[in-house]
Amino acid sequence: MSANTIPTTTVNSFESSIGGYTIRGQAHSLSAWFVLALRLVIGFAFFYSGATKVLGGFASQGYLANVAATNGNPLAGMFLWMSQTPWFVSFVDVAVPWGEVAIGLGIMVGLLTRLAAFFGAMMMVLFYFGNWDLAHGFINSDFMYALVFLAVAAFGAGRILGLDALVEQYKIDGVALIEKYPKLDYILG
Repeated sequence: MSANTIPTTTVNSFESSIGGYTIRGQAHSLSAWFVLALRLVIGFAFFYSGATKVLGGFASQGYLANVAATNGNPLAGMFLWMSQTPWFVSFVDVAVPWGEVAIGLGIMVGLLTRLAAFFGAMMMVLFYFGNWDLAHGFINSDFMYALVFLAVAAFGAGRILGLDALVEQYKIDGVALIEKYPKLDYILG
């Protein structure tokens, strides 16, 4: 085997095909620790952010009405509608802080990790547009948080010292849960 050949059958190898193009990679043996660190850090950041909102109070109306109206935000009209729709403001006032708490806890303990990461990424996309500012280009911290959530989901980070690893192996009629219901792989892991 030459030095440039990447084995495709090792435990730390991965590959993906999209549109007929396949990429392959091999992770370092320490990668699991870094994926775990990403999961714990993003989980704690979201949990802490939500907990401070729950404990200190949170009101979204001013943010929704004012923040998106600057810098040519492509969704300014949508944010204005949100701010002027009382039921939506009431929903956001509960969904954002408690959503951050639930997402953070799920990610930290590794339970329903992919589901939590999906909602975390969706929330960060909304924050990305809510905090629209191209002064430093398209990439900002909200964009990066969304990518971290997607990486946590893609790597199945809940299986690394997380509860998803236990849930997936729970036996029903002698068959592991994830084998009996393979679609659970979309929310666990």
